[in-house]
Amino acid sequence: MRAIAYDEFGSTDVLSLRDLPEPHIGPDTVVVKVVAAGVNPVDYKVREGYLQGLIDVDLPAVPGWDVAGVVEKVGLDTPEVEVGDEVFAYARKDVVSGGTLAEYVAVPVRTLAKKPSTVGFDEAAGVPLAGLTALQTIRRSGLTAGQTVLVHAAAGGVGSFAVQLAVHAGARVVGTASERNHDYVRSLGAEPIAYGDGLVERARATAPGGFDVILDYVGGEAVDIAPDLLADGGRIVSITDARARDELGGEYVWVRPDADDLAELAALIDQGALKVEIAEVFDLEHAADAHRAVERGHTRGKVVVRIA
Repeated sequence: MRAIAYDEFGSTDVLSLRDLPEPHIGPDTVVVKVVAAGVNPVDYKVREGYLQGLIDVDLPAVPGWDVAGVVEKVGLDTPEVEVGDEVFAYARKDVVSGGTLAEYVAVPVRTLAKKPSTVGFDEAAGVPLAGLTALQTIRRSGLTAGQTVLVHAAAGGVGSFAVQLAVHAGARVVGTASERNHDYVRSLGAEPIAYGDGLVERARATAPGGFDVILDYVGGEAVDIAPDLLADGGRIVSITDARARDELGGEYVWVRPDADDLAELAALIDQGALKVEIAEVFDLEHAADAHRAVERGHTRGKVVVRIA
């Protein structure tokens, strides 16, 4: 099968298109014929070796965890799906090796759900990691209807899902974003405020009583200023900075594969409560360009590689 792989850690120059054996499957795993694969910041961080010690990598490695495709083969005990089912998954395993930037990928059933029927494979491939991150961070925050939430990086892959999920939960949502994305953030149901100097003052003016929940998807200054912006009893949840937990009494979240959560996201998409923004689609031969696009940051929505 065709796949993108790398033999050493490094820049996008280590990525190459090659022929690799098709994956084997275990009793609770299926082989998915990949139609599209999402690319996330964690993919290039793993590739560059930043996460050594946290995530094991078996070289040569095929990168990628997000996938949408069609079940090609089933394991001995996979009653959840049948051959021919359209599925999507956050196919993260304990070791990075056989990832989703390939024509076929082995996917544990605990990581997959039926693809939303109202969107195509490109959109579905952009959902799993970012959508699950948004859902699980909101859940860990304890957000309830009527509360006021600040979403950092509200136009990004995770942030755009978090805005929509918080709005769906009945919260008032304020989102930080560059000015060019303010209309987009408004379209998701949030009140946009700009990054940069004066952010604390702008945020305070928007929510004088402070924020019940702060969802941090950028780290750094977002955590630095959190004490100035949280309401009494408010809580911060971060995916980038453990200080949110260790110093501010909030939560530090590493997203988990979860079939039930993924099915919940699929249902929200099919109900029209959750929309998927695709920033750019690349073919497999140009997967390195997809990695570069994600590395540059400031992407509105998701970057996807189309395989089939």
